[in-house]
Amino acid sequence: MKKVASGEQKKEAEPPEKILDKIFVGRAWEVFEAARRQYPQITKQIEGILVQLVSSGQLKGPISGEELLWFFRRLGLDVRLEIRIRVLESGELKTLEEKLRGK
Repeated sequence: MKKVASGEQKKEAEPPEKILDKIFVGRAWEVFEAARRQYPQITKQIEGILVQLVSSGQLKGPISGEELLWFFRRLGLDVRLEIRIRVLESGELKTLEEKLRGK
């Protein structure tokens, strides 16, 4: 029977989100969550692979939202993000719709 060091057990018990949080920067989580909603099965597999690579030290961050979006698109997954255009007017952020209405 092979003994497992306590440090190895600790790494295995760490949730995937905590491991990915070490390398995700900027809007990476927004992109990842959009991919998870649109392609749940494949994103789960990608998550497992990314966690493995980070845990083994083969993948060192940071990974930005733009890089993650490019990665998903290279895999053939057209992840769609919600786009919000806001305008700063008199110190207040307004949506483009509010700006056009004159509110």
